[in-house]
Amino acid sequence: MAIRENFSYTDMDEWLNEKRVTEIECLVPDLTGVARGKILPRGKFTQERGMRIPEAVLGMTVTGNSPTDDPAYDRAISLTDRDMILKADPGTITMVPWATDPTAQVIHDCYFADGRLVDFAPRSVLRKVLKLYEDKGWKPVVAPELEFYLTAKISDPDLPLRAPVGRSGRAETSRQVYSIDAVNEFDPLFEDIYDYCDLMGLDVDTLIHEIGAGQMEINFLHGEPLGLADKVFFFKRTLREAALKHNMYATFMAKPMAGEPGSAMHIHQSIVDAKSGWNIFSNEDGSPSALFKHYIGGLQRYMPCALAIVAPYVNSYRRLVRHTAAPINIQWGVDNRTVGFRVPESGIQDRRVENRIIGSDANPYLALAVTLACGYLGMTEGLDPTEITHGSAYEMKYELPQGLPEALGLLRKEEKLRTVLGERFIDVYAAIKDLEHQEFMTVISPWEREHLLLHV
Repeated sequence: MAIRENFSYTDMDEWLNEKRVTEIECLVPDLTGVARGKILPRGKFTQERGMRIPEAVLGMTVTGNSPTDDPAYDRAISLTDRDMILKADPGTITMVPWATDPTAQVIHDCYFADGRLVDFAPRSVLRKVLKLYEDKGWKPVVAPELEFYLTAKISDPDLPLRAPVGRSGRAETSRQVYSIDAVNEFDPLFEDIYDYCDLMGLDVDTLIHEIGAGQMEINFLHGEPLGLADKVFFFKRTLREAALKHNMYATFMAKPMAGEPGSAMHIHQSIVDAKSGWNIFSNEDGSPSALFKHYIGGLQRYMPCALAIVAPYVNSYRRLVRHTAAPINIQWGVDNRTVGFRVPESGIQDRRVENRIIGSDANPYLALAVTLACGYLGMTEGLDPTEITHGSAYEMKYELPQGLPEALGLLRKEEKLRTVLGERFIDVYAAIKDLEHQEFMTVISPWEREHLLLHV
């Protein structure tokens, strides 16, 4: 569901006038999920609805660098540094709650000069997958659950992160999973977050304390994928701003603290028939349908090849290790949190599968696109899942790539994913992640200095 349903450009102009907006943040989610774009005065936004920024903005690493000497990347992104044309999506217009002056923010789609969507932009990739479902008469319904850590403000990146100080004047020193009092330690922050989310129409549901010290989880109400991706994109930005206001950091790193669990973006997903609204994962007698099992089969078959998209950084693979509240394989089970794909206990219309592999550091548009793409391939190819797992999948073997280079190798080779996600998207994305890994390899870690300096 969009933030503002069926909003036209005329509706957006009237809304901006009603709110007496003076500035507008024109946002484009890049491949890392970072908000790029421009800030325009209200009058300029009205005149320049075809704003332009360089195409290369979508082809940068998280450090702001671009690949060189990569033929596939060079074929995808113009060597002349040409512009993209940005067009606002009126349904995403909302206020910037932390701004001093009345300021709005709106997400833009990226177009080539000939009017085609830029196919490697994250929103375009998700739209491409959703079109496949539309052509089948299916509508995906998703509900993300986003974990994150609150930490003390530490400006030196060489120092380890630690839990922030709450209202009591003390930081958490033990795990407070599901503790209400531990959440209440940060009441002033969460009051701001809920106020901001209400003002922006983000439809957040429940807030809980997770396993780690200072680790929280926010759940979103279920809805259509593009609107939910927009809300997660906005929420990440909103949470970071609110945390800074309260003199702490909020981080969506997959594994920000040694010795603590990592942070995931669990995505619940079901598919309904577009005409009848019936959940196609269920038969009329209430039993699981063949399509439901094929969907899980698709997740099992293709998610290992797609892992580089949902575990996008070197740090992401520190989360996916045994006995750390994260999956290490592609097993599935009913109400089993040790597997990669969990089927919650539910009613006939609520039957769904939860993908627990995705990290909170993933771009929400790409995370939704790829998990839906895997399920789509499973249903259209009639793939069967493995036998259900009843015990702990943590004791079973690794079935996921254990590092970014291995994951990128699988992603590049899988032709079916190249077809459903887009050839140029895969080429651009893989080139960017290769460069990020090269940049990481130039840094020497404290572990290397501690254990190798005088011992080898």
